[in-house]
Amino acid sequence: MEWTYATVVAFASDSPALEPTINRLLRNQTDIGNAVATYYGTGAGKQLTDLLTTHIKDAVPVLTAARAGDTDALNKAVEQWYANAQDIADFLASANPHWKQDDMRQMMRAHITQTIGYASDVLGGKYAAAVQKYDEAEAHMTAMADMLSQGLIKQFPKKF
Repeated sequence: MEWTYATVVAFASDSPALEPTINRLLRNQTDIGNAVATYYGTGAGKQLTDLLTTHIKDAVPVLTAARAGDTDALNKAVEQWYANAQDIADFLASANPHWKQDDMRQMMRAHITQTIGYASDVLGGKYAAAVQKYDEAEAHMTAMADMLSQGLIKQFPKKF
């Protein structure tokens, strides 16, 4: 979450920190995939890494179109971002019987919606509102992390 917010701020301010910040954010996706691989195998870990990397890269057209005020491009980019989020949710739901598809889809959809909310505020210079929305998004992701952890514990109780 912190690296996502830092990336949005770097993008909005045309900071030279943007590229290294994006690279650090992308490293998280590999780390998550590697963590999943310990439970579901290397292939599943790579598949999740690929989906999550796309998830991060799909944010760029959203930010670019929003900053340019290009409503058509923004709508298309947001639709693509939500589609990727659904792909991630479906992948996770297929891996663990304790991660229900509807719950995963709802969690991922909310994540995108909240990220768009604070990113829009950052792009619009509404930093206090962005911070407040970020706090809500971080709380949501903590709840999602709890849900994922509980599912892993239920599926692999001997590993915990």
